[in-house]
Amino acid sequence: MKGANPAVPATPGSVLRRSLLIWGLGDIALGRGQAGLSLMLAEIAALASLAYLVIGLAQTTWYVVPFLGGVAFLVAWAVQAVGAYHRAQRRQGAIRPTPPRSPAPAVAWLSLPLLLWGTGFWVVGASGASPAAVLDRFEARWPDQQQPQAPPFAADLAANPVAVTAAATTALHALSALCRAGELSADCAEAPENLLRNVRITIRNQTTDTAEAIAETVRYERRPSRFLGIFSGTELVPVAQTTVLVVDLRAVASPLPGGLDVGARRWQIVNAQP
Repeated sequence: MKGANPAVPATPGSVLRRSLLIWGLGDIALGRGQAGLSLMLAEIAALASLAYLVIGLAQTTWYVVPFLGGVAFLVAWAVQAVGAYHRAQRRQGAIRPTPPRSPAPAVAWLSLPLLLWGTGFWVVGASGASPAAVLDRFEARWPDQQQPQAPPFAADLAANPVAVTAAATTALHALSALCRAGELSADCAEAPENLLRNVRITIRNQTTDTAEAIAETVRYERRPSRFLGIFSGTELVPVAQTTVLVVDLRAVASPLPGGLDVGARRWQIVNAQP
């Protein structure tokens, strides 16, 4: 495909804006139809590949791969836009000094999708990359099991959602009994999440593929301490009281969509015992 030169030469500013909208659109405005179409197809392929990697790897131990893939996509976006801009400038003749209101700084708008990607990815990314990440999600959803008709934990969090949910609910009942006995914080009965205020979850016996965590109630004792070995003071030290839940975790294979196994693994809760 060979595009025809436009009747009115495209200005560098308009070329840049078009290239920032869709890859290759600025090159098409310059009459480079074949190159512009190739860039458009490359953008579609890059977006499809990125979506494939995010779906398959974002929540696994290989979470860095889709994150870096997204960064590379944004860099390529900027490079093709700046390249089209400079080609438009050269077509106009010698490149003059950049005027104060040049359209070139429009490429700085790409910092917005970069910021969104750099922060938004971690909302869902790496949620199964480590035992700590899985336990953090578990602890955030644990109080919900106190509510009537609460759904069981999601399958991506627990390999056996029904059994894990039953154990977590039993542990909550035990915490409620400790609350009524005055063993927890003073406001433990005001909200379900307050039951966990005096609960500490600790990972132990972690290997490459397995880990165990215990949830136990703690109380805080004030003990003497020294700063720089000279100044005396005090510090609060947590002291374990009662174990309310034991959680077993395992890293399981997580193939890409279509069954392709690249070695990525996802941590899950495989069992829980009150």
